[in-house]
Amino acid sequence: MVSLAGKTAVITGSTSGIGLAYARAMAKAGANIVLNGMGTPAEIEKERAGIESDFKVKAVHSPADMSKPAEIAQMVALGETSFGSVDILVNNAGIQFVSPVEEFPLDKWDAIIAINLSSAFHAIRAAVPGMKQRGWGRIINTASAHSLVASPFKSAYVAAKHGIAGLTKTVALELATHKITCNAISPGYVWTPLVERQIPDTMKARNMTKEQVIRDVMLEAQPTKEFVTVEQVAALALYLCSDEASQITGANLSIDGGWTAE
Repeated sequence: MVSLAGKTAVITGSTSGIGLAYARAMAKAGANIVLNGMGTPAEIEKERAGIESDFKVKAVHSPADMSKPAEIAQMVALGETSFGSVDILVNNAGIQFVSPVEEFPLDKWDAIIAINLSSAFHAIRAAVPGMKQRGWGRIINTASAHSLVASPFKSAYVAAKHGIAGLTKTVALELATHKITCNAISPGYVWTPLVERQIPDTMKARNMTKEQVIRDVMLEAQPTKEFVTVEQVAALALYLCSDEASQITGANLSIDGGWTAE
């Protein structure tokens, strides 16, 4: 069993979905948690307090906007001032928009690149000096099957996730002698609020019913014909934080029901 006692994990986009599963898995292993993400104050407090009561660790919430580099740096600083270190950084925040490329709104392109790609760079840049000083660190980037393959109507998302794959490799090489690993996890379709919110836009873009989108677009790509669960993704992240995974770095690990095997 992986022990993260005495460690601190900063996890972006962690008030729901995959990010919240990461937070709860790492808290269960003993890490203090910096949550980040959107939601009503009551919803966020429920999850923050739940982590503390369920796992007997400490948790704080950073409201940092992932499109603003200064706020991202403040989020990392919050982990250091609250708990003394940031040992684990999980770049997970993401948004999506589905549209033909010639109609893709410019503001949506800019937002997706900022939140899905640039925010990871800014967080890594802020967290690495402390990790180097302590001689240990784990950086995990949530990529996607779309870091390896493309789908129509997702130009910004696919571009950002391919960028995450390249950023992961570069950071891994730079930090290889500092006992800091950097890896990407590339899930296929995971049933989360982000995926659920894609359905209406995809219905419109492809002129399909909801059932057709789920069967013929989402799960059509996954040979297992099953959604990946948030718990499965979190379990892989937890393993990457272990000592046994210290020689896994620069990897892009698929957890996609066989999607990218084809």
